[in-house]
Amino acid sequence: MRAWLLFALRPISAGVFGSFLMVSSAVGVEKEPVVAPSPAASEAVASETTIATLVQVDRTEQRKNYAAAKTALNRRQVQTYKKLIATLEDYPLLPYLEYQDIGNRLNTLPKADVAAFLSEYPDSYLSDRLLHRWLRTLASRQQWQDYNTFYNAELNDAELACNSLRARLETGDETAYEDVAPLWNIAESQSKACDPVFTRWITAGKLTPALLWERHSKAVQAGNTGLAGYLSRQMAEPQKKLALLFQEVRLNPRILAQTSRFSTQSSEMQEIILYGLQRLALQDASKALTLWQGYDAQQLFEDSKRLETQYHIATRLLRQDNQDAAESLLSSISQITSTDLTEALIRDSLRKQDWEKAYNWLTRLPVEAQQTERWLYWRARIMEELDIKEVDGQSVQSLYNRVAATRSFYGFLSADKLGYEYRLVDKPMLISPELQSQVEQAAGVQRARELYILGDIYGASREWFHTTRRMKTDEIVAAGRLADRWGWHRQGIQAMIDAEYWDDLQVRFPLAYQEHVATAAKATSVNPLLLLAIARQESAFSPDARSPAGALGLMQLMPATALHTAKRAGIAYSNKHDLLKPEKNIALGSRYLNQLLNQFNGNRILAAAAYNAGPTRVKQWLSKEDAKLPYDVWIETIPFHETRGYVQNVLSFSVIYGYRTGEKQPFITPLEANNSL
Repeated sequence: MRAWLLFALRPISAGVFGSFLMVSSAVGVEKEPVVAPSPAASEAVASETTIATLVQVDRTEQRKNYAAAKTALNRRQVQTYKKLIATLEDYPLLPYLEYQDIGNRLNTLPKADVAAFLSEYPDSYLSDRLLHRWLRTLASRQQWQDYNTFYNAELNDAELACNSLRARLETGDETAYEDVAPLWNIAESQSKACDPVFTRWITAGKLTPALLWERHSKAVQAGNTGLAGYLSRQMAEPQKKLALLFQEVRLNPRILAQTSRFSTQSSEMQEIILYGLQRLALQDASKALTLWQGYDAQQLFEDSKRLETQYHIATRLLRQDNQDAAESLLSSISQITSTDLTEALIRDSLRKQDWEKAYNWLTRLPVEAQQTERWLYWRARIMEELDIKEVDGQSVQSLYNRVAATRSFYGFLSADKLGYEYRLVDKPMLISPELQSQVEQAAGVQRARELYILGDIYGASREWFHTTRRMKTDEIVAAGRLADRWGWHRQGIQAMIDAEYWDDLQVRFPLAYQEHVATAAKATSVNPLLLLAIARQESAFSPDARSPAGALGLMQLMPATALHTAKRAGIAYSNKHDLLKPEKNIALGSRYLNQLLNQFNGNRILAAAAYNAGPTRVKQWLSKEDAKLPYDVWIETIPFHETRGYVQNVLSFSVIYGYRTGEKQPFITPLEANNSL
C-alpha cells in the first residue's frame, strides 16, 4: 500500500536506496546518511527539564468567541464581530478573522488594510494567501500601478507573473518583453491572463522560429498534443513539416523503420529520431536497438545525446529480460556513467546468481556509488561467493566491518554476518531551554498548535510549513520536538528530515498508539514491533493520511480491503471514514497483515512486500524465478524500486522499534534466513 497525503507539504524527491534508510511515506522521502558510532552515542536522551514548556493558557472562552466571531463575519454582523474581536487580542487565530474581514471587502480596494496586514504578519500563510487574492483583484480592476507596488516575484504563480508583465507594459516599461519567453516557453498552455502579454510580445516580433520549435518539442514530449498542434500551425515550411513528423512519431514510433523519411541531417531531425527511439524502446527495445544501430551510422549525434539514448535502450532491454543485448550495446562504452543502469545490471546478475558478472558490473559503478554501504555489502557478499580473500587491501571481514558500523539495512545485514550487536546511535540534539521556548512562542507555531487542537489538521499543516520553512536547523529540530510532544508525530518526523538530523530516534520513531498496537498484537499474534514499523512506514503515524489511490489512515488500508478484512474477522465496519479512527485502522490493518503472514508462512519479508505491492504480485515474482534465491538477493532484486525500499525500511524499523521498546528484535529471523525465495 502506498502512503501519500493529499496535502503533501514537501516535494517528494527521488533517490537511490544506496547509503540511505528511506521511507516513502506521508512525509516525503526520508534519506538517512551513514551513521557510524561515536563516543557520544551512549549519551542519555536529553531530559524533559531541558525543554522549556510554556504555561498553557485556558483558551476555552476564546475558542467560543472565535467561532462566534467567524459566524458574525459570515453573516455580515459587523457590530457583533467588533464586540467579539475585542476579546481575542492575544488569541493565536485572530489573524484568521482579520483575513476574512479584509477578504470580504476586497472589492472596495482597501489598500491600506491589506498593506497593514502584510506588514503585521510577514511570511505567514495568510499573508501569502491574501497577497494572491489582492493581486488578482487589482488585475481585474486594472489597477496596474498598485499591482507593480504589491507584486513579489517570489510568489511563483504564472498567472500573477503574467499580470505583472502586463502591469509593467501598461505603465510604460517595455523591458518587460525580456521576461516573457520563460513564461511562454513551457509544455502546457498558460493561464488566460497571459494571453494579452503573449499577443503583444508576438506582435512586437519577439517570437523566433527556434523558440517556437523548442516549445513544440516540449509539448510533444509531455504528451500535450493539442498545444503541439496549435504551435505547428504557427510555423512556416519546412519547420512545419518536421513538426508534423514529430507528432506522428509520438503516436507511432515504429514509423522510424521508414528510414528514408528521416534521412535529413539537422538538429531537429536528430531530436525526432532520438525521441522516437526512446518511445519505441518502451514497447520493443530489441527493435529500437536495431534501428538505433542504423541511425547511429547515418546521423552525427552529439556525444551526450548518443550516450543518453544508449542508456535508455539498454535499460529497457534489461526490463524486457534481454540482458545479453543490453550488455552488447554497452560493451563499446569504456566508462558507464549511469549509476541507475549499472545497478540494474548488477541486480540482473544477482537475480541469475551470476556472481562473476555481478562483480564485474559492480567494479564499473562510479567510485562514489561503490562506497555506499549497499555496494560495500554486496562487494563483500560476492567476494564470499567467489572465494576472493582480498581486493585492494580489503578483505570480506573488513568490508562487513565497515558496513556494520552504520545504522542501515545493510549495516544490520552485515552485523548479522559478523554476529555483532546492531549499531543504533540515539543522540538527540542539545537544544537550550531559551531556544525551545522561543520556537514554541513563535506566532506561526502558536497558530499551528491552535488549529491542531481545533482538529483543523489541514490548516495546521499549512501554518506549520510556512513557519518552519524559514527556520534554522536547530530551530527546526526544536519545532519537531514540540510537534512530537503534542502527539503530531508526522510533523515531528518531517522536521528531522528537513533538518537532516537523523540521530533523534525518539522523535523519528515515536512510540505512538501503543495501547491500540498492543491490543491488536494480542488479538492477532502479530509482533507489535512489526505493526509499529508498518504504521511508521505507511503514514508516519498520521491518522488522517489519505493516498491518491484511496488508501486511508495509519496503516493505509484501501476501503475494499478493510471491508473484506472486517467481514472475515467479524469486526464492525460502517464505512471508509472508520479507517480514520486509529483504533479501527490498527485493528483492521493488523488483521490484514496477519492474513499476509499466514499466506506467506510467517515470512515478514514476503508479507511486507505483499502489504506494499499486493500478494498476487509477490506470488508472481516468486514463480518467475528459475532458481530459489537467498533472502538478501531476493530483496535486492525486487522489481519495484518502491517495494524494495519499503521492505528494507520495515525490517530496519522493526529493529529500531525493538531498541525503543527495550525488546530485542532479530533483523532477520532464522526461518527467514534459511528459507530461499
